[in-house]
Formats: sequence, C-alpha cells, structure tokens
Amino acid sequence: MHHPFTPVATVPVDPRRARVHEEGWQSWSPSGAYALDARPHRPTNANWATVCYRPGVTVPAGVFQGEGLLALAPRGEDGPVVVCAAADPTAAVPSVRLEVRDGEAEFSADGKVDFYSYVGPGGIQGALADWAHSLGLAAPRPAPTVWCSWYEYFTAVTEDDIHENLRAMDTLDLPVDVVQIDDGYQRSLGDWLTLSGRFRSRAGIAEAIRARGRRAGIWTAPFLVDPAAELATAHPDWLVRHPDGGFAHAGRNWGHDLRVLDTTHPEAAAYLTDVFRTLSAEGYDYFKVDFLYAGALDGVRHDDHMDAIAAYRSGIALIREAIGPDAYLLGCGAPILPSLGLFDAMRVSPDTAPHRRPEADDHSQPGQDAAEFTGVGRQWQHGRLWTNDPDCLMARPAVETRERWAAHVEATGGLMASSDRLLSLDEWGVHTTRRLLSGGR
Repeated sequence: MHHPFTPVATVPVDPRRARVHEEGWQSWSPSGAYALDARPHRPTNANWATVCYRPGVTVPAGVFQGEGLLALAPRGEDGPVVVCAAADPTAAVPSVRLEVRDGEAEFSADGKVDFYSYVGPGGIQGALADWAHSLGLAAPRPAPTVWCSWYEYFTAVTEDDIHENLRAMDTLDLPVDVVQIDDGYQRSLGDWLTLSGRFRSRAGIAEAIRARGRRAGIWTAPFLVDPAAELATAHPDWLVRHPDGGFAHAGRNWGHDLRVLDTTHPEAAAYLTDVFRTLSAEGYDYFKVDFLYAGALDGVRHDDHMDAIAAYRSGIALIREAIGPDAYLLGCGAPILPSLGLFDAMRVSPDTAPHRRPEADDHSQPGQDAAEFTGVGRQWQHGRLWTNDPDCLMARPAVETRERWAAHVEATGGLMASSDRLLSLDEWGVHTTRRLLSGGR
C-alpha cells in the first residue's frame, strides 16, 4: 500500500553545480549521483521493473527518487549535503522525491523520514557514510577470497568443471579461500536438494574442496520457486498469493514466471531450514543467497499480521539460524535498507558481464558500465553496513575492457572473487587474479 507524498523540506540550489544521489531499492537498482539536468536511470521494460527495481513504484518524469534514502549537495560536492532518510529503515522504507523548481529543491516522501544536514569532507559519499555510521551497526568480519563458477559456466556448470578449477588453483598458486558453486547444480529453483544431471554429489564435492584446504560455498535463490518445481506442485499453499487469489509474481527469468516461497508458513519455513541445515552439514559454510527481492514482495502470506519487510527479515533470520553464526552470508538482489544488520557482505550493484554496455542501456542489467556506476555510488556502504561485493573479477582475454573492470574491483576494497575458467587465463590474467586475491600485494 502506497501513501500520498507529503512535503518534507525546501532547499535553495545552484542548478549548475548541485548533485543528487538516488538510492535504489535493491542490489541491482541503479544508485548514484546525478547533475540536476541529467536523466536518471529508469527501467526500460515491465519485467525488469519487477525484478530489478522497486515493484509497483513508478517515478514521474523530471523527478529524482530514492527508496528510503536521497541526498542532495545543493551547491556541489565541495559544500554541505542534506540527507533525507527513512526514520526506521528496517521496518518501513518510504520513497523520497526531489523536484527542482525556480532554484529550489522540494523534498517529499510517502512515509516517515528524518532530514538533516552534513558539513564535512567527502561530499555526498561522506554524508551517506556519516548516516551509515549513525546506525551503529557492528563492523563486518573480514571477507574470504572466493572463486565462483558463474561468469564462466553460467547454468551449464558441471561437477567436473569445479574439480578442474580446484586443481588449477593449486597449479597457479592462487590464494582462494572459498570455492563457490553457483546456479546450475540444482534441478530447479525451489528443489534445492535435488541435483541436476551435471552433478553427482554435493557432499562429495564439498569434501573434495575441503580436502584441498579450501572452504565450500554454494548459491541459492531461497525465496524463488519455479512453477514446475516439485515444491510448487506438491505444496501450492507454501507460495505467496495475490489478493485476487492467484500466485504472487516475482517476474520472469530462466524462461519461467517465478513464484515466491512464503516463509511465514510453518511448513515452508521448516523446509527452508532443512535445506540450509543439510547444506551446512554437507560441509558448506559460505552461502550466496540471491534474488532476495522476492522475499519482500507484497502479497498474501500465511501470517497476515506480518508485512513484506518483516516477512523478508524473518526469512533471512531463519537462514542465518540454520547455517549458524560462523558461516559467511552474502546477499544479492536484496532490498538494501531492509537488509541492515543481516549480512556479512552484500552485492551493491547489478551483475557485471564480459561486455561493457547493459542491454537496452538499462543500468539494472548485466554490464560493466552498470556495475561500475552503482558500485561507485554505494561505496559509502563498505565497512559500515557490510562488506561491499562489487561482483566478480573476470580477467580472461575474452572479457571486454578487462583491465578497467579489474581496476574498479580493486578500487572498491570489497569482497574479492574470481570467476574465470582458471586455465584460460593468460599471464596478465593470472598475475592480476593472484594480486587482487592477495589484497593488492
């Protein structure tokens, strides 16, 4: 339910020098600073609006909008900054708008916000860092270094691919702490403990990883369900519903219209707990949980006293309890402000890609330009809310502008993960991968 926008404050601006930062809803939503005459990044089709932006929220032309957070440097980055932020970001995330008329910026919001001025170093990034510090969250734990299967193999990854790269890490002397299996090991979204035909044994491969002195990591999209999954056909009552009685729609991906697991349903919660306890018992202690926006979608849940943000936070808490406090938890595709205090690391940008430009120039879509724009815009979060994950290093020769992408990943100082077939790396690729995984030394 969306409330009307009410005025918050009016600030005089220098239209030539002012800059405004929009904070997007989730990991993949474009976030960053714009000049007042710029056109902010917006969704270019309805499906991406659901999967990558804030579902059900549209922004009028000529208006800046942040989800729970908007910052304005009215006279430029070397002057004071005003910040308008959700008063209780883990309970309610109002949209915040800014419209400029006749040299004045008018702030409005559709919920309760705090408004304050920042005078100090760093411009908008400094002001947002100051706001993050004021939340009083514990400093994140040091991040492990990671090798991830996704950006080389995508959903076609096989168990043999993991073994090949596991051997190559030794051959190339790469300091990889965690070997993380990404999407493709499971039969379908929702049936997480049933293997695809490309894998023989999840426990066996975890044991092989650990036998080489590394940690085993695994990917899930815990709140998504493929309509063809056994879970969906056997337990339709475990899925979030529309008020009209149909299933809540989490957008379309992998060629399917996706459904949402209702973690407020006791049996669905027990199932998800069993999934993560099983993976943990098999030796996995690094978990990348993805497409998390689905857990915060509006809909009818078993517990009708719990709103979408509360349901999302309870679902993540369930996962954390199942894997234990020592396991490492990386969020992705996650609503940013509702995730405060829940994760060790957070993807702070859309996916990177072997190419630079995102499809249709939509900056929620995979591409190095999109990942850099939002990764830079969210640098203030690093070390304050969690460890930032700028997405994986790709250093193989086939990757477009690989030197520029590697420089961006290194500059963030965040989670360092390699995602190449390691034997395809040339001398520059091996050296760069080794150097970034070694902390730049």
